[in-house]
Amino acid sequence: MKIIKWILRVLPFVYMTAIFIMSSLPSDQFVKLPDSEIDHNIKESLHLIEFAILYVLLVLAMLTRRGAFTPALNVACAVFSALYGISDEFHQSFYAYRSASWFDLVKDFTGISVCFYFVRGALFKGKFARLGRALGRVNG
Repeated sequence: MKIIKWILRVLPFVYMTAIFIMSSLPSDQFVKLPDSEIDHNIKESLHLIEFAILYVLLVLAMLTRRGAFTPALNVACAVFSALYGISDEFHQSFYAYRSASWFDLVKDFTGISVCFYFVRGALFKGKFARLGRALGRVNG
């Protein structure tokens, strides 16, 4: 179980590195679908989950530590994810083949907010019992 905790602690850093690297490359570097409109829509929709995943990974990493996972720490995970989203948009603005936009940030923040709602409900509001039990096992 100890190795799983260390993996969960390292995953956010690995994921942030992957985001940084992929933001430095053209959007079609890895995958380009034949229909350019579908390709564009799918890649734009990924903003809804990209930083939500980071938030969830940060929550999981914080749950593996000894101290209690508090509402303030939960907010800190969400804020950190949002700030990393802002830094990612700033980073992309330096590449001619990438774009940075306020709308992308709104999508990033929306994904984080949805996950925040569920995590907060599961851990602090007595909602989403199954999710709460799963998160509790990480903390256990």
